[in-house]
Amino acid sequence: MDFLEFSHNPGLVAASVIVALLAGFTGLNLTKDLSSKSVRQRKMAVALASVALGGGIWSMHFVAMLGLQLPILFYYDAAITLASALVCILIVGVALILLHFTERTRATIVAAGALVGAGILAMHYIGMAGLELCRAVYTPSGLISAGVLAMGLCVAAFGVAYGQRSDRNILLGTLCFGLAVAAVHFAAVAGTRFVKVPGFTEFGPIMSNEVLALGVILSSFVLFGAFLWVGVTYLMPRPATGPAAGAEAAADPPLAAPATPPMRIPCERDGGKLFIAAADVAFVRADGHYTQVYTDGERLFCVWPITEATKRLLPQGFLKVHRSYLINPAKVAAFERKKDSGRCTFEADDLPHVPVSRSNLKDVQLALGA
Repeated sequence: MDFLEFSHNPGLVAASVIVALLAGFTGLNLTKDLSSKSVRQRKMAVALASVALGGGIWSMHFVAMLGLQLPILFYYDAAITLASALVCILIVGVALILLHFTERTRATIVAAGALVGAGILAMHYIGMAGLELCRAVYTPSGLISAGVLAMGLCVAAFGVAYGQRSDRNILLGTLCFGLAVAAVHFAAVAGTRFVKVPGFTEFGPIMSNEVLALGVILSSFVLFGAFLWVGVTYLMPRPATGPAAGAEAAADPPLAAPATPPMRIPCERDGGKLFIAAADVAFVRADGHYTQVYTDGERLFCVWPITEATKRLLPQGFLKVHRSYLINPAKVAAFERKKDSGRCTFEADDLPHVPVSRSNLKDVQLALGA
C-alpha cells in the first residue's frame, strides 16, 4: 500500500489552536454562576455552552484539516461532516447536563471530562471518515495516544474548571481544554496514513476545501463573537471592596452612584395594601395564580404569580428550591437532606418547613454551603 506524503500549513495550525482556546473559554464561562439561575436559564446556558464547546472542537478540527497538504486533490462528504459536528455537540451537552443538573461530585466531574474526551475522539474520526478521494489508515499507536490524551486532558480541564468556579480556574481549564483538543487532533493525525482511492462513496453531497472553508469561517466568526460577548465581562471594572473602597467613596461623594432602592413586595392585609422588604421575607410559596409571602411573624397574600416572583426575587439573592417555593438564604436556619430531596427550616419557629426538590438540591446545597 502506497501512503501519501503530507504536511501542514503552520499558519492554519496556529489558527486551529486559537479556535480551540476560544471555544474552551466561551463554553466554560457560559456555565459560570448557574446555581443562582432558574432551570430555564440553566437549560439555555448549557445548550449554548454545548454548541460553543462542541462547535469549537469541530471548527478546530477542520481549520487544521484545511491546513493539511496532500499531493492529491481531496474532498469531503457534507453529510458525514455535519454529523461529526452534531455528535460532538450532543456528547458535550450530556457532559454539561451531568455537571449542572445532577449532584456535582468528583466522580461526576471525571465522568463529564471523559465524555467530552469521547466527544473529541468521535468528532475527529467521524470527520476523517468524510474524506473523499483519499482514505485515512490508522495505526494502533495513533489510536492509543489520541485516546489517552483526550481522556486525560479533558478530565484535567474539567477538574480544574469545576473544582472551584473562579475566573482563575476557568482560565486554567481553558488552557487544558484547548491543549486537549489540539493535542488529540495532531496526535491522531501523526498516527494516520493517507492512501488514494479511485472514486467517491457518494453517501452525501460532495464538498470541496473551498466550500468547507466558508463553513469554517462562519463557525469561527460566530465563536469569536461569542468569545467577545463573554470575555467583555473580564474587562469590566470590579466593584471595590474593603476599607479603602469606603474611604474613597467618602472622599468623593458627588461621584458616587445613587443607591438602588430595596426591593419591596406588594402584599395585602385586611383589605389594605402594604409593601414588604424582600430582606424581611423568609420564603414565598405559590398559591394558584398568586403567592403567599411568609415573614418571621405572618403570612401575607401577594398578587404576583410564582413566575413573576421568581423573575423579581432571584436577582435579590433568593433561591428557587422547588417549582412552588422561593427562599431567602439569609433566613434559613438549617438544611436537611433526605435521599434525593431535602428541606429547609427557618429562624422563626412558627414557619413551616420548605421542601427542596431533586432538581434544585445541588444548587441549594452549594448556595447554603451544606
